[in-house]
Amino acid sequence: MDDENSMLGHFVDLDGVLVDSTPAVARVWTWWARKHGFDPEETVHRAHGRPSIATIREMLPNADYVAEDREVERREIEDVEGVVPLPGALELLQSLPLDRWAIVTSCTKTLAHVRIRAAGLPEPKFIVTASDITKGKPDPEPYLKGARALSLEAKDCVVIEDAPAGIRSGRAAGAQVIALQTTERDELLRAARAGLHCEGLLCS
Repeated sequence: MDDENSMLGHFVDLDGVLVDSTPAVARVWTWWARKHGFDPEETVHRAHGRPSIATIREMLPNADYVAEDREVERREIEDVEGVVPLPGALELLQSLPLDRWAIVTSCTKTLAHVRIRAAGLPEPKFIVTASDITKGKPDPEPYLKGARALSLEAKDCVVIEDAPAGIRSGRAAGAQVIALQTTERDELLRAARAGLHCEGLLCS
């Protein structure tokens, strides 16, 4: 890594950037959608890249969404089958100074650490999760909080994201954003207006 890049802060999303958890996520949200009579494919898509409680509030506004969220989280924590690191994830994290990167994820803190360990990735020094914020992606709060953790301005940071909500969150915070074409359709990523598009971490 060159000196200029080593001075930048790097924020990496977890699911779809560092870790492939797609099968586990789809299993849990498909179960939840069928339980409540929703279309599974649409529900999985709506849940992607956002705190689970936000999706539940939207789809079940009159339900006990806190209890529903706890059950979704419990099932996601228990289901780590097929959770693996994405190509280039370990190499990227090993190339960055420990105090210059953070994971910024819509997972809860417990779930994030479960998936990090399941994928065999190093534990971050800094992590911002759904447990640490009041407004999730696409709000800028997660990445602004990440910048404060690194003692940097967001404009001096690079965000690596795979979901439109995360791209918009990074842009709203004022960071540079790289979109990975790992889980979402390219036209949706382009509509979110990331600065750079890559097929995966190995080209970023």
